[in-house]
Amino acid sequence: MEQQIGLAVAIAGAGLAALVAGIGSAVGIGLPGQAAAGVLREDPEKFGSLFLLVVLPGTQGFYGFIAAFLVIIKLGLLGETVIMPGLWQGIQIFLACLPIALTGLVSAIHQGRVCTAGVHLVARHSEQAMKGVIFAAMVETYAVLGLLTTFFLLNGIKLG
Repeated sequence: MEQQIGLAVAIAGAGLAALVAGIGSAVGIGLPGQAAAGVLREDPEKFGSLFLLVVLPGTQGFYGFIAAFLVIIKLGLLGETVIMPGLWQGIQIFLACLPIALTGLVSAIHQGRVCTAGVHLVARHSEQAMKGVIFAAMVETYAVLGLLTTFFLLNGIKLG
């Protein structure tokens, strides 16, 4: 029974990583996407300059998915033999998923705001698009650190 609860807690951590980071990305993409649609209404030729600014906040959702996938692999859920963690191991896996879940959520939304400012920059000066991307990439750094933290924590949990 304890192992079944441990497995459920570990799976909940994987789901949380993908869900919360994905929500952040959805919100983050929506912000510059709305602004870019307005710019494109006036000047459709700026699509190429705006595209990267719109999609950049979507990376955090991928990071959450990668973390969830690492948990799925660790638990053997894609194979024939599922590794049943104890309750404490399940809690450890759940907690290890929190860095990417939370940094993914917060950084994607803030990156979306930075990208929206970049869209406004491109509206007036399309040649300045990469400056907006560079500012947005600075926010991305913290999602990458969250993913790395989750990766290292998961790697340190011994099952069996």
